[in-house]
Amino acid sequence: ETSLLILGSLPGDASLAAQRYYAHPANRFWHLVGAVMGREGFAALDYDARVAALAAAGIGLWDVIATAERKGSLDTAIRRAEPAPLADLVARLPALRAVAFNGATAARIGRRLLAGATTRLVDLPSSSPAHAAMPYAEKLRRWRTLEEFLA
Repeated sequence: ETSLLILGSLPGDASLAAQRYYAHPANRFWHLVGAVMGREGFAALDYDARVAALAAAGIGLWDVIATAERKGSLDTAIRRAEPAPLADLVARLPALRAVAFNGATAARIGRRLLAGATTRLVDLPSSSPAHAAMPYAEKLRRWRTLEEFLA
């Protein structure tokens, strides 16, 4: 059962082309979540093995935006965004302990969509290579707050 839901904004070009979450090689998502799970070398695993390990740990992935128009992969280029039905999803996850937002855009939209939710909401620094101003070590420190919500 999902105890932690991690939400991005909208998959970037590399992820859409590969039909896989966080497919851009410079995106640090798989490194960060692997560290949170205590799994050394997690990012090097086959994609299906990573997704299965997330499910086994009670971690779900989704996005706050269902559909949008965007040239490139930057959140600032998102136009005509249609939100995902987050409140409906959260209501169907009885074991959910927290919803984490991967980046500022996901947090801004997700917090609006989940206004009034009793589930804990956690803002994280983006794992995207576009958010390079924050060093990896600081991102990891902040992402480690998710450890308490693992199944």
